[in-house]
Amino acid sequence: MEQQLIRLIIQEMPIDKNGDLIFDVDEARELHKNAVGMLGGAIGVDVLTTFADVHVEDLSDKGNMSAADQLDKVERTVYNEAGVSQMQFNTSGNLALEKSILNDEATMTNLLLQFEEFAESLLRIFNKNPKRLKYQVQMLPTTIYNYRDLSKLYKEQTQIGFSKLLPQIALGESPSTVLATAIFENQMMKLDEIFTPPQMSSTISKTQQSGGGNGNKTSNEPSAGEQGGRPELPQDEKSDKTIANEESQG
Repeated sequence: MEQQLIRLIIQEMPIDKNGDLIFDVDEARELHKNAVGMLGGAIGVDVLTTFADVHVEDLSDKGNMSAADQLDKVERTVYNEAGVSQMQFNTSGNLALEKSILNDEATMTNLLLQFEEFAESLLRIFNKNPKRLKYQVQMLPTTIYNYRDLSKLYKEQTQIGFSKLLPQIALGESPSTVLATAIFENQMMKLDEIFTPPQMSSTISKTQQSGGGNGNKTSNEPSAGEQGGRPELPQDEKSDKTIANEESQG
């Protein structure tokens, strides 16, 4: 592969019709030095001085040349040896970048667990009653790429009674800020009495679902103007084939 990138410039000295040299050896040496000096900054170029015309020779094997650019193979090898996918920065598909980021996140998981263990070891010396009290440090696996999805997942877990703090923490808020905001909005400004969520099957009581109360609709069937079926996926979660079909239909 390296040989295919090398170029050889042949500088041939002219001769007369009798086969005698027009330039002597000293003059040919100076012409050779001039060509070498002119191409001194070129990469992969060598100069050969002889007698006759000037032309450029390619040292690559013509019968074994591939249609693909040889530099692409070199670039791919550099990324492979570094253990990083070249699709992470120059992605050619919507799934390649996503999978590459997931692999990087999985690689950093062990480091995250070590940070948690280190923080717990620092707190352990301050625990005066280890039989009744235990400190535990938890660092959420949030990144700039997955914090939206992680917050949405934690929000869905609140519907079954799980933590109400985690959705906001995944968005970058501290627990104290979340609690202070809730107390300020609900107890001081009474915003929970002004802004009420829409009645859904996840927010109304069993009595209302069975037909009592205010008689809100609890059926899972789509109402007028709503479309049923599977919700449309975000653009970065669609396959390349789906995107191609949408572009052909549009």
